[in-house]
Amino acid sequence: MEGAAYSLNHVEGCTHGCLYPCYAYLMKKRFGKFKDYKDWREPRVVENSLELLEKELGKLKGRIESVYMCFATDLFMYKQKEIIGLSLEIIKRLNKEGIKVVTISKGIYSSGLTDKKIFGADNEYGSTVVSLSEEFRKKYEPFSASVNDRIKSLKKLHDAGLKTWVIMEPYPTPNIIKQDISEILEKISFIDEVFFGRMNYSKLVTDYKGYKSFYNYNVLKVMDFCGKKGIKCHIKTGTLDKNQLNLDYLNYPPAFKKIADKLSA
Repeated sequence: MEGAAYSLNHVEGCTHGCLYPCYAYLMKKRFGKFKDYKDWREPRVVENSLELLEKELGKLKGRIESVYMCFATDLFMYKQKEIIGLSLEIIKRLNKEGIKVVTISKGIYSSGLTDKKIFGADNEYGSTVVSLSEEFRKKYEPFSASVNDRIKSLKKLHDAGLKTWVIMEPYPTPNIIKQDISEILEKISFIDEVFFGRMNYSKLVTDYKGYKSFYNYNVLKVMDFCGKKGIKCHIKTGTLDKNQLNLDYLNYPPAFKKIADKLSA
């Protein structure tokens, strides 16, 4: 998977019930793990997760530098104490082995993660932020934590000297929500890294006239902003369309043309 060599998913399903649609849900349903959306929203904890982890650590000793949590669920699922508790135990165990943990969540991060005597100082904590609108969040991420609370919990980790990042994916087109990406970027300007990616698996996106130009322009905006702020920037594969970039080139401001030249090289 892009951005990680090893990943760990210790829960099946997710209470957040995101409606982008959610790739994890689509794949789990396709392969018969869940029968429907309601079933998906009733997560099942892998109860012997810590036992399985010990076996994996034994088999792969010395080969794992970092572990991504999670690709197919959410380790800090909002208001799910059992899942959060297990997640903290797993992070603690991996850190004890000297393995860095990289996380992504639409929940609230535990303040206990700032205790560097228990948890690794090199861990990287991330959240998904594709809009600041609570109306959008309630429609597409109906049972997750509010975006404002997510950003606040990231800021607390940042202020404690920990690395924080945001994934701006799946970023919606204007026919889904009209917004200025600059406002989102300013709100999260304290973070260390941004991942930006388009929305997939939705006809709403491809029905939007000029969606390729829209995503290209926002790629340039994100890269320009990150360059000025010293934030590491990663553009998700498939978000940028180089052919459209060349067609729109003359319409870009000078700063964006410089970035476009590097992208086209």
